[in-house]
Amino acid sequence: HSILGFDTVLNLSLLRDPDLVKRIGAATALEVRATGIPYAFAPCIAVCRDPRWGRCYESYSEDPKIVQSMTEIIPGLQGEIPANSRKGVPYLGGKLTYYYSYHASHLKLHRDKVLACAKHFVGDGGTTKGINENDTVIDRHELLSIHMPAYYNSIIKGVSTVMVSYSSWNGKKMHAHHELITDFLKNTLRFRGFVISDWLGIDKITPVPHSNYTYSVEASINAGIDMVMVPYNYTEFIDILKDLVKKNAVPMSRIDDAVRRILRVKYTAGLFENPLADYSFADQLGSQPHRDLAREAVRKSLVLLKNGEKADSPPLPLPKNASRILVAGSHANNLGYQCGGWTMSWLGLGGNNITAGTTILNGISNTVDPRTEIVYSENPSVDFVKSHNFSYAIVIVGEPPYAETKGDSLNLTIPEPGLSTMNNVCASVKCVVVLISGRPLVIQPYLPSIDALVAAWLPGSEGQGVADVLFGDYGFTGKLPFTWFKTVDQLPMNYGDSHYDPLFPLGYGLTTVPVAA
Repeated sequence: HSILGFDTVLNLSLLRDPDLVKRIGAATALEVRATGIPYAFAPCIAVCRDPRWGRCYESYSEDPKIVQSMTEIIPGLQGEIPANSRKGVPYLGGKLTYYYSYHASHLKLHRDKVLACAKHFVGDGGTTKGINENDTVIDRHELLSIHMPAYYNSIIKGVSTVMVSYSSWNGKKMHAHHELITDFLKNTLRFRGFVISDWLGIDKITPVPHSNYTYSVEASINAGIDMVMVPYNYTEFIDILKDLVKKNAVPMSRIDDAVRRILRVKYTAGLFENPLADYSFADQLGSQPHRDLAREAVRKSLVLLKNGEKADSPPLPLPKNASRILVAGSHANNLGYQCGGWTMSWLGLGGNNITAGTTILNGISNTVDPRTEIVYSENPSVDFVKSHNFSYAIVIVGEPPYAETKGDSLNLTIPEPGLSTMNNVCASVKCVVVLISGRPLVIQPYLPSIDALVAAWLPGSEGQGVADVLFGDYGFTGKLPFTWFKTVDQLPMNYGDSHYDPLFPLGYGLTTVPVAA
């Protein structure tokens, strides 16, 4: 989503629309190809079981069945695997465009698909208290029934690579887990692509990262990792691995297996015939059809959690022809906040200069009647709200951007000044709150004062999609892919648990019908 401005992985799961997810995968492939890269580290098929985890927005759902259905993004990225092809073998297809070169006698091939990567193997979404890179303490049955199923679908669909998780399973680091990587993934599931480490993943096998690098190299390679992400100290890695092979601490058969798998994927991708970056798809980067697709995804991923107290007088959809409306909140006019983490930088950025797009405030301005006066105030006082005779207010607040451990949260509260803005406005005028977040947040104490509540998650660059639905050009259709808790003391709490007592259950979402033009 950092290239396209598409919603996060979380938003896509709200669609419950595998065909749309496949189309998003195809658009993503074109945009990645436009940058000259033939490989995408997607999809993340984590099953987030605790929203305190800072990577929960990278997960499709707490429900493994929903995550399984979302693996349809793989044929979008890689192309549809041919019928009756061998299962578990990496695949890269798509439309092949040939060009005659004036200066050469050969044909140049332009491929519009990219290699995919199922990650993070396995159990990354089940760690204790949602702490990133922590230990997933569950029995084998739970591991295989909750966190493993989407890998079955990914392998059947020809996923080319699998990335290993930083986390542990019952105290054993996944980057050193021979039983799961070699015995299960490679031998039992017959995965024939290559297994790649995460960034500095083998360094973190030891409690103090990189403190015994020789051990980390030996343990990870013998566990079955084929390609290692070594961003800095690659000469040290090479020297240590060569020495381990000479001493037979890492058998040559293990090296042969890794090389065979890597070469298989490279041949599949055509990298030997066409090793250089291909910029022939540069016109696809940020193209209007892709933005239209992203906007469609935004519309379909919004979840309406509350719409008034009485069914016969719901606040939504909002009238376009009000005389004066207030738009407030830290996230109303902030493209970076809409996009969240992993956008143009690791942790994400605030502001409107990070990429091209439309803020939600822009979207509202584009949608209401030209005679409607829009007053924008990021954090208005109660007196300000009461003194301006607003017909209604739209309050857009939520989380700032974050990624990985930086996003871990034990309290899951709406950060200030978001809470103050929401309280000041909703105490004084009819208000619709649009929550921008990577996960469910504490909202129950404030719900009585909110007239309508919309979970917009991280809508990405196309904020117009939010306005499309707020004002009734399209109806609300999204359903929760995660349980919305009442208090953090209930966590972890997932559908089917004996203590299941949510504010809004998995699958909840009110609907509206479009307003006739």
